[in-house]
Amino acid sequence: MSIESHLAELERRHAALETKIKEATTHPSSDSLEIAEMKRRKLQLKDEINRLRGDATLH
Repeated sequence: MSIESHLAELERRHAALETKIKEATTHPSSDSLEIAEMKRRKLQLKDEINRLRGDATLH
C-alpha cells in the first residue's frame, strides 16, 4: 500500500469517527466513555496522518 492510499484510508476513518462522535453527542442516552474512546482513536488517527505527511514531505 502506498503512503497516499494509506493516508486516504486514515483520513476516511478519521472522518467516519467524526461523524459517529457528532451523532453520539446528539443523543441524550449516549455513553460518555464510548465518546471519549472514539475521540481518543480519532486523535490517534490524526497524529498518524500528520506523522505520515511529515515523512512524505521529507522524501
